[in-house]
Amino acid sequence: MMAGSDNAVLDKAWAERWLRESARVIGVHREELIDLDRAIGDGDHGENMDRGFRAIVAKLDEESPDSVAAALKMAAMMLMSKVGGAAGPLYGTAYLRASTAVGDGVALDGQAVAAMLAAARDGIVARGKAQAGDKTMVDAWTPAVDAAGKAADGTAALAAAAAAAEAGAEATKPLVARKGRASYLGERSAGHVDPGAVSTAYILRAAVTATMSKADA
Repeated sequence: MMAGSDNAVLDKAWAERWLRESARVIGVHREELIDLDRAIGDGDHGENMDRGFRAIVAKLDEESPDSVAAALKMAAMMLMSKVGGAAGPLYGTAYLRASTAVGDGVALDGQAVAAMLAAARDGIVARGKAQAGDKTMVDAWTPAVDAAGKAADGTAALAAAAAAAEAGAEATKPLVARKGRASYLGERSAGHVDPGAVSTAYILRAAVTATMSKADA
């Protein structure tokens, strides 16, 4: 779908900026994500995500994708091959489903952004079998999808999704984990935010930051 009233054109240049900004943000917050995962998981989320996104940037340095869909599919392949633990398959599936949802659109409008995010979330749910309230990244993705669907255009959809994901990640703190390694802790998992929800919020915020950047910046 083509962009309509968007303030920014959400095209292949934007998609590449999004992936590069995601890599930068994940790198900055690598230790934070490690610490969050160490509290309720095995402590490798930050390291794994950083490795995966550095691989994405290295691939982008070799060749720029020719479409939004191609950029998302490339990200999926890199994450599936480079990221260990649960994050690789989950995020890889998310980007792959998002790529399919985008299709051959040159640029995305609000409806396309909402469909892309919904497909990503649904891929994570299908792969991880988690639902909202289980204290996983789904608790950031679901409010993001809901918020994006109410926005007027693509830029607004991304901004609404990022804000909702950030709130959703924070809201995982009092929850008791019902899925993943954190579920082994039972009641002791309460009081900690889910690292996957936090990395989701960082990635969706990076999508917003990418709308504010110029292709030649």
